[in-house]
Amino acid sequence: MYRTNLIGFGLAVGSSAFIGSSFIIKKKGLQRAGASGSRASSGGYGYLLEPLWWIGMITMIIGEFANFVAYMYAPAVLVTPLGALSIIVSAVLAHFLLREKLGKLGILGCVLCIVGSTVIVIHAPGEHSINSVEEIWELAIQPAFLLYTASAVAVVLVLVLYCEPRHGQTNILVYIGICSIIGSVTVMSIKAVGIAIKLTLEGYSQVAHFKSWVFVMVAATCIITQLIYLNKALDTFNTAIVSPIYYALFTSLTILASAIMFKDWSGQSASSIVSVLCGFITVLSGTMVLHITRDPEKQQSADYSVLSPQISWLVHANGEIWKQNNDDVLPEYVALIHQDHFNSCSNSASLHESESSRQGQGQGLIENDGT
Repeated sequence: MYRTNLIGFGLAVGSSAFIGSSFIIKKKGLQRAGASGSRASSGGYGYLLEPLWWIGMITMIIGEFANFVAYMYAPAVLVTPLGALSIIVSAVLAHFLLREKLGKLGILGCVLCIVGSTVIVIHAPGEHSINSVEEIWELAIQPAFLLYTASAVAVVLVLVLYCEPRHGQTNILVYIGICSIIGSVTVMSIKAVGIAIKLTLEGYSQVAHFKSWVFVMVAATCIITQLIYLNKALDTFNTAIVSPIYYALFTSLTILASAIMFKDWSGQSASSIVSVLCGFITVLSGTMVLHITRDPEKQQSADYSVLSPQISWLVHANGEIWKQNNDDVLPEYVALIHQDHFNSCSNSASLHESESSRQGQGQGLIENDGT
């Protein structure tokens, strides 16, 4: 039992290294793609033509494959929390490659993640023996797990159909919520597929079972959905925010789903269960420390632009807007708007009179005074 847990632990650690690196590489690829075309957060798929994004994708696939194999040998309550190590990797790489600062408290967060992961490894339950896909199917159609699955699908539909169009660009929990909820179901189906492959390699073929392919189709569908919304989250929000929140929600829901479906803690002592939970809370604390000690990425709304006080804007008669340096002021302008205009009705009236007197001119200059 402990030997299989050790194998799963080694694979999970290697997986975290690859996955943590892939976050940074894919982020760089998304930035390059967004600079020359439509961003992923706007529904664009230009990143599919960016080689750097594909390198990150391949790196993630390697990490996910190692993670997939880890689920064959160890329970989800052990493998999933070790994903926190990928946050450490991404935090360190982001510090050097994305210029997202990692201070002393960030280092403390990394240490907390390592300590918590160690506690989880020491007290994690062993893997239950499963001899066929039929047994996994019986676990999957338990009333409790069916209720969890139905609830997950319902919440995801609400997030996709109602919340995403309205709050997707401003609330990180929309994209991350979709990824995390779908991810918990993904892990359960992947674990089922992994066990089927393991049994097949041991000489007990599960390929002919229709239920094996049901698990494969569910896993493939969930993985594709996760990738789409994870790309949107990475392209819209800072990696420092995406990683810990995704980890916290995904791990919590996966542990819950695994406890319902596979009954991981069945037969475990209360002290072991408490130790694992304390380890998870320690890891979660570390991820939160990493989050709050790193610089947030400045976001720009789709409707408003942050104007520099060094920049003026030419407003042409056809409605087009062009940037103009303050040093290159042209004599043809409609109006000069100062900052106190937006706080004074009298200034607004004066502006309207000035604008009306110059309507015959072809273009105007609007100078931003820091607003």
